[in-house]
Amino acid sequence: MLIDTHTHLYSEQFSEDREAMIQRAIEAGVEKFFLPNIDSSSVKGMKELAVKYPLRCYPMMGLHPCSVSENVEKELELVKKELDEFHYHAVGEIGIDLYWDKSFQAQQEMAFRKQIEWAKEKNLPIVIHCREAFDEILSILDELNEDRLSGIFHCFTGSLEQAQHILNYGNFKLGIGGVVTFKNSGLDKVVEQLKLEDLVLETDSPYLAPAPYRGKRNESAYVAKVADKVAELFQTSRAEVDKITGQNALQIFQLDE
Repeated sequence: MLIDTHTHLYSEQFSEDREAMIQRAIEAGVEKFFLPNIDSSSVKGMKELAVKYPLRCYPMMGLHPCSVSENVEKELELVKKELDEFHYHAVGEIGIDLYWDKSFQAQQEMAFRKQIEWAKEKNLPIVIHCREAFDEILSILDELNEDRLSGIFHCFTGSLEQAQHILNYGNFKLGIGGVVTFKNSGLDKVVEQLKLEDLVLETDSPYLAPAPYRGKRNESAYVAKVADKVAELFQTSRAEVDKITGQNALQIFQLDE
């Protein structure tokens, strides 16, 4: 089962051809799409897709760290309300991003902590966004991790040491996307030292398209290119990659095959 565990299908970048794009992904073998929320502006479009494609599109609810600003409390109120009133499959995407702006770092850390606690209360996995913030995120997870906490480290691009730190929490998988296909990214050297049981596949579309589409709009069909690269790294079949990473995704998101 080929699963795209992280795709922004509701993005405005798909407004001209969303239906065709989803159909291309299905024809490429993608059976399920997990949709991370960004903030209050993305909820409506995401929920519409979840209602329209109930056995294909699975929504998450969270506040993206890049959307944390002065109105963080109001945004978090909406996240909590949605988690209480609608069926979501994860709390995400949440985390810390210090790449663009560090001025709201304290608020990002507060929002991350609060949303982790909500995930524990509701027995939902978390989907983590991390950019230039490994130390900060791992420090919080070291403190808050417990048996009730599980999730995916989305768009993992860290070192082998960081990968092992995350996997040692016990209930986490690493989300592998287009970066693994980039020449000189170094991610391939890390991934090949892990186990298939540690990984789930993703696109993060419309961002981070894999080779040979790098620099163009990404779409969910291209998760097959990520799967091809992972099969090459593990010297195994695509069928095996699809099967194991698919099972991993279903396990994290608590879905039966």
